[in-house]
Amino acid sequence: MISRTERSPFAQWWWTIDRLTLAALGALMLAGIILLLAASPPVATKLGLDPFHFVNRQVMYLVPATAIMLGVSFMSPRQIRRLALVVFAVSVALLVATLFVGAEIKGARRWIIIAGMNIQPSEFVKPAFVILIAWLFAESSRRPEMPANSAALALLLLVVTLLVLQPDFGQTMLIALIWGSLFFMAGMRLIWMAGMTLAGAAGLSIAYATVPHVARRIRRFLDPSSGDTFQIDNAVESFLRGGWFGRGAGEGTVKRILPDSHADFVFAVAAEEFGIVLCLALAAIFAFIVVRALSRAFRNDDPFMRFAAAGLAILFGAQSAINMAVNLHLIPAKGMTLPFISYGGSSLLSLAYAMGMLLALTRERPRAEQLNSRGAVPLGSAA
Repeated sequence: MISRTERSPFAQWWWTIDRLTLAALGALMLAGIILLLAASPPVATKLGLDPFHFVNRQVMYLVPATAIMLGVSFMSPRQIRRLALVVFAVSVALLVATLFVGAEIKGARRWIIIAGMNIQPSEFVKPAFVILIAWLFAESSRRPEMPANSAALALLLLVVTLLVLQPDFGQTMLIALIWGSLFFMAGMRLIWMAGMTLAGAAGLSIAYATVPHVARRIRRFLDPSSGDTFQIDNAVESFLRGGWFGRGAGEGTVKRILPDSHADFVFAVAAEEFGIVLCLALAAIFAFIVVRALSRAFRNDDPFMRFAAAGLAILFGAQSAINMAVNLHLIPAKGMTLPFISYGGSSLLSLAYAMGMLLALTRERPRAEQLNSRGAVPLGSAA
């Protein structure tokens, strides 16, 4: 048992970390392994791989992901900002490189091979982008003379341009949503909100008119008879077949016919084999993490820590909601993973990095430490 009077770094971490959020994240990781055991063997067999190929690789990625999450959770806000700047710069460089040397899959260049590993740079740019934007908006609120809002807008345009060139409109919309949410928290005027809404609508209209696969997805969503809806139809059907308590582990059929049952549609596999009750439990865990993070963020007096924690919570919650909504055919298909549940090394590592920062930013820190983290001097101390 760790004593509260112990002053070691681990003891201080243990008594200040949000242990309930940490436990919820651990539960999601465990659920991801269990669901991959159910969903991935048929996909691996079709590809001529070992039946547990995807499970083994997910476990292999889970080890460094856990180390990253725990290691980052020890960091101070200042260290988090510095690391985010490095991660963002490297990710942007990889996004640019992907446009030229990335593997083209279904007409898009989103992956780059480094040291024999497939890496999706857009996954890593998201959490780092949140931190930098949060810092800029925090500086804008503290120092109005600083052109922080213009710099934040420039970063948004840079990232959005690189994502659209891939093209990856799902990630683009997610980035824009997070930026707009933080801008609103920072005191955005209603005229700016209206302008951003019009810009988003214009961008979607241009994408619909100029990018064929975007137009096809939207048309299929609005009118299922206009195209192939095989994956979505089977995903929705799996919820009906599974009912409240599922057909039993290993008894599902959707995983045998969907090529992405271990990734984008693992939620549908969970519904068929384990029932709607499990799906509701997973949704409740996601909601718990987001609501708890937001509540702790809004209690923080430091603008940067408040914006950053809220932005990371919105990133986590929005990505979760988008994946589940696609499985239920509530929105057009986006190709976005379910955090810690879907298969994917880049997604798992980037989410671990994001949640490590969230855990660090929501730790219970003394006010003096919060002031020190942004370079302020506590009242009554020497300058």
